[in-house]
Order: sequence, then structure tokens, then C-alpha cells
Amino acid sequence: MANVKESSTNQMNKRLVTTKCPVTFIAYKMGNRWKPLVIRQLFSGTMRYGELKRAVPAISEKMLIQTLKELEADGIISRKAMPIIPPHVEYNLTECGRDLEPVISEMVKWSLKYNV
Repeated sequence: MANVKESSTNQMNKRLVTTKCPVTFIAYKMGNRWKPLVIRQLFSGTMRYGELKRAVPAISEKMLIQTLKELEADGIISRKAMPIIPPHVEYNLTECGRDLEPVISEMVKWSLKYNV
């Protein structure tokens, strides 16, 4: 990802709205179209990278890696690398991530009701 100038007006505005408005905060954390899909897959439990890739087939390798890194940085998922060969990495929801289940469930209900 590109370096971000933290002192820019855009970054200051982003920090302001995401700290002062709860709706903007969650929209920012849920970010792109892929984050909710990855989170939703992890509601069923621990998954490896390949399992996530198969569960969200339309996502590119680059986007899945970026999404997983962002979710980990936000404290929504945890990543556990096993010290074996070949590499074995598992992803889980943190408590913070598990707390999103009712939120995403309500988003699904709303979408089913209004997505024509």
C-alpha cells in the first residue's frame, strides 16, 4: 500500500469523522466490499488462507492478502502462523470480530428486504 501523509487535511478529517461518528467508524472499519464477506466466513470458525480463497472465489489473491492484513491491523481477526513446512496459517475472529455477527446479520436482513 502507498504511504499516507498523516498530517494531510484528508487524514485529519478521516480521523475526526471516524472518532466522532459511530456509523462512520464502522463503515470505515468494514471498508471495502470484501471485509464483510471474509468476516462472515470466519463466523463458522478457524479457516486457513486457501479455505478463505475458496469461500470468497471472486476475490483476487492481492485483495485477499490486503483485506486480511487490514482486518488483523484493526483487531478484527487474528493470524496464527504454524512453524511447519509447508507454511500453515490460520485465521480466527477476535472477540471484536465475533461482536460483529449481529451487526452483519442485520445488514443481511436489511439487504434481503430492500435489494430488488
